[in-house]
Amino acid sequence: MRPVAITSLANIIGLIPIMTATGTGADVTQRIAAPALGGMLTVLILSLLVFPVIYSLVLQFQERFRYP
Repeated sequence: MRPVAITSLANIIGLIPIMTATGTGADVTQRIAAPALGGMLTVLILSLLVFPVIYSLVLQFQERFRYP
């Protein structure tokens, strides 16, 4: 989980200056950076919160029906 978190956070930190830029061509780069930033946030939330919960629920389900 640590490599995913570090990679996502590094990408997010790298995209913040692009999102806050105001110079020439900033409108074009912001349109490119916005979905990338959203995707990185989504991956971070999914990999650190949602997927472990789903995995534990599946294991509990399997364990419940394995031994009657």
